[in-house]
Amino acid sequence: MIKKSDLLIAHNKGAYTIIVEGRANFDYGLPLRNFAKNLDNNFTRITIDLGACLGMDSTFMGIMAMIGLKAKKNNVTVEVLNADKNNRYLLEGLGLDKLFKFSNSDTCGVCREKIAPDAKSCSMLNRAETVVEAHQTLMAVDKNNIQKFEKVVEFAKKDAELLKNKKDKEK
Repeated sequence: MIKKSDLLIAHNKGAYTIIVEGRANFDYGLPLRNFAKNLDNNFTRITIDLGACLGMDSTFMGIMAMIGLKAKKNNVTVEVLNADKNNRYLLEGLGLDKLFKFSNSDTCGVCREKIAPDAKSCSMLNRAETVVEAHQTLMAVDKNNIQKFEKVVEFAKKDAELLKNKKDKEK
């Protein structure tokens, strides 16, 4: 059986390293969004290693943008390591090169905490809200993304509203 993907996060004295292996898709959007939302303002460095990343979807890149915006507010540069031509093209195509510094470097010796996607235990409402927030972030970073993702946001907002109403009725 082929391993689909892994998301690894390490922390050491205010410096975070995120290592993405395999396909960076929606499944890893939820745990990465939780990381982004819970990231305190005392961090000094964030490194995202895409050396083993086979590709990314827009939700994942939107959540990367959330991290980039939070870092920018704290005057911290997010360094994206080892992005291949395709992944760099994807990020630059959404204007995310404004948020990241790209370089090639080794992350060996980093202590790794594996973050497994827990998509089955996440509610459909959380999924829809993650899609909305990630794509709104992409549109905020680069106005050229509005046309690309406004329908995605519109549909995901409708889904979230329906799911919220259903949840409220079940109470």
